[in-house]
Amino acid sequence: MNNEHRVLPVDIRHEMKKSYIDYAMSVIVGRALPDVRDGLKPVHRRILYSMHELGITPEKGYRKCARIVGDVLGKYHPHGDSSVYDALVRMAQDFSIRYTLVDGHGNFGSVDGDSAAAMRYTEAKMSKITAQMLRDINKETVDFGPNFDGEEREPLVLPSRFPNLLVNGSSGIAVGMATNIPPHNLNEVIDAVIMLIDNSEATVEELMTKIKGPDFPTAGIILGKSGIRSAYETGRGKVLVRARAVIEEHKGRNWIIVSEIPYQVNKANLIEHIAELVKDKKLDGISDLRDESDRDGMRIVIELKRDANANVVLNRLYKHTKMQDSFGIIMLALVDNEPQVLNLKQMLVYYLNHQRDVIRRRTIFELDKAEARAHILEGLKIALDHIDEVINLIRSSKNGSEAKEGLMARFGLTDKQAQAILDLRLQRLTGLEREKIEEEYKEVLETIKYLRSILENEEILLGIIKDELTEIKNKYGDERRTVIEKNPYSMDEEDLIDEEDVVITLTHTGYIKRLPVDTYNAQKRGGRGIQGVNAKENDFVEHVLITPTLNSILFFTNRGKAYKLKAYEIPEGSRTSKGTNIVNILPLEAGESIQAVISLRTFDKDNYLVMGTKEGIVKKTSLDKYEHIRKNGLNAINLRENDELIGVRITTGNSEIVFVTKCGYSIRFSEKDVREMGRTATGVKAITLREDDIAVSMIIAKPNEELLVISEKGFGKRTDISEYTLQRRGGKGLKTYRVTEKTGRLVGARVVRDLDEMMLINSDGIIIRINVSDISTTSRNAMGVTLMKTGEDVNIVAIAKINYVDAKDEEIELEESKNIINDGSDVALELDNDEDFEDDDVMEEDLEEELEEVKELEDEI
Repeated sequence: MNNEHRVLPVDIRHEMKKSYIDYAMSVIVGRALPDVRDGLKPVHRRILYSMHELGITPEKGYRKCARIVGDVLGKYHPHGDSSVYDALVRMAQDFSIRYTLVDGHGNFGSVDGDSAAAMRYTEAKMSKITAQMLRDINKETVDFGPNFDGEEREPLVLPSRFPNLLVNGSSGIAVGMATNIPPHNLNEVIDAVIMLIDNSEATVEELMTKIKGPDFPTAGIILGKSGIRSAYETGRGKVLVRARAVIEEHKGRNWIIVSEIPYQVNKANLIEHIAELVKDKKLDGISDLRDESDRDGMRIVIELKRDANANVVLNRLYKHTKMQDSFGIIMLALVDNEPQVLNLKQMLVYYLNHQRDVIRRRTIFELDKAEARAHILEGLKIALDHIDEVINLIRSSKNGSEAKEGLMARFGLTDKQAQAILDLRLQRLTGLEREKIEEEYKEVLETIKYLRSILENEEILLGIIKDELTEIKNKYGDERRTVIEKNPYSMDEEDLIDEEDVVITLTHTGYIKRLPVDTYNAQKRGGRGIQGVNAKENDFVEHVLITPTLNSILFFTNRGKAYKLKAYEIPEGSRTSKGTNIVNILPLEAGESIQAVISLRTFDKDNYLVMGTKEGIVKKTSLDKYEHIRKNGLNAINLRENDELIGVRITTGNSEIVFVTKCGYSIRFSEKDVREMGRTATGVKAITLREDDIAVSMIIAKPNEELLVISEKGFGKRTDISEYTLQRRGGKGLKTYRVTEKTGRLVGARVVRDLDEMMLINSDGIIIRINVSDISTTSRNAMGVTLMKTGEDVNIVAIAKINYVDAKDEEIELEESKNIINDGSDVALELDNDEDFEDDDVMEEDLEEELEEVKELEDEI
């Protein structure tokens, strides 16, 4: 019967729900999540308070960790000893916590994942900054509660005189939630709190001018600020952290030296993973790998093979290993024992409110103490003023109690004042001591006045917080370790591409391919050339472009649309292959064909795209408006009926523009005559065309260069650009070439120098590469010389210029060609075929010597 009365019927669903909620809240509040005020979980708070009680302060000696763990277990934390010791160890690891709260002596583990020695071997004491976490704790600044058995009392939160939650961060997994707050720089966080004191309306964006981002103990490099901004504004975000690596040359080989790795990455595992990738041939170019880290710092040496590209190998390491890692930020903390995801300002506001409470409670404590002392001093002053009567009263009393009552009755003293008089030593009766008592009384009254002003005036209270935070900053602050850089890379396939110059060809019917630039060798003027494209019947090469592989290629169509590809995205072909049809790469519509192609590396808003059309229209638009081009293209210009796009150039806004027409006319005018327009504008008139004439080229005139024009039948000539008088936009222009049946009409024009080279392509797909210096310089009306022999029904259809770069130019032009712009000068248009021309002798002697000179020239470039 007794057993039957002990059985209680319950609803299993209700019991499971209640028990699980109780368990979950116990884990959330009592174990896994930090308090927003001091940034500590209960186990960390108990360890630090226990060390404070044991007197293991920074200025004293170390004590065995086993002694500390035992005290924490026995008094405050009834869990396993490993949980306490692991928490203590982490607070002592300078690679785990930004500002260590425990000063460890002995083996406390390593960044290689080595565990700490047993707690019976290691010793510890509080670090210097930890004293600021517990400062004023004995002045009733925080609430205390009973421990697990009710025998002791423990603090429910520490005073935390600096913002520890942000400074040292926190991580933990609770039930159904997790927190992962990164560490920050002490100076920056304190500066942000001070900003909030000065301006309570400060926004997250304004606070971010002080707190730049996380500052990890292992340093490293944070790429980009978008993840930081998201975390600070919403409480959730993700930052990309990269190892710090430099490339050094040693005896003809490159070494990659890694001196910093992302936060929480195991160095030994990282090295092992790299070795496995090399062994499995997933990572090429590495010949040796070793760890040379010592007490002076981290040093991982990755030796590369002689033919390896160090930058490509480094990018592959970032892509495939933990040398680049993401840190997910979840700013979850306990606010009044409730878990909340907080933004940056909320975290600082809650901390500041906590400091207000700490300072107010400390002030009340000190005020009570000062008033109690003033009360005693007032009694002592009364006694000193009546010293003879006091002495006689005490001498005539039978005992202390009678003397106390007599004093209280005679002078109106309180019990404490009477007791203080009885405790007064005879030494205090001297004149000097009397003055000290009076001086102390005045000081105490001033202290009371000041303390009351703190409680009455919020500005004074906040000023104290500011001053004390500044003091901590000056004493313990240090420089930022983690560098925050712009993220120029998106870690896509582009980072794995070895950059080199390539030739991109596009045929009239839309076949495109990519080839190394050294596929074509220079030949003498008048040569037959080599087979460059095995074009199908009635097809021919129409566009040629020389560009680095990482440049963006913009394709402009006859309908005024723009498409974008990276040079490396264009399929590579052989010298004689026809290539890939561009409709398989770009979503061209029926009847849409490529009319202009340019190459560039950056989309600078200070530069412009200048476009020219067949009807002699010119338009100027800021380059940055073309940076984001969708896969299905973008409207680049609004064309009039029957008009087509003929060319696109990059300008700085101060250039001079030259239009050249099919019938041999040209006009040169200032770009300033063309106002900036929107992306879809039509443009304004550049040249007034004559009957049956169209514009074939639009180029940028450059000082000290010459205008090279080339006709359908392979004739060409150079003319000094100064012979083309600067005119107003919209005129009929000047004669630039004497068009005849022998020469055919003009194909295109370029500005050139003696050391440049030209590539000519005919309708049979034959390519020839010649030196500009072999082309004669003549007047505007001259016919010129034969540059390339063409047979019957064969015409020149495309031309391209190869820029020469001299070392004397201080690499300026090299930067322009590789890093900024290839401004479309490698574009020409298909024109009507005309009559044949007379043959010239082929100049092929000394070809080997010429090839050697070209090779040297290419090496310089």
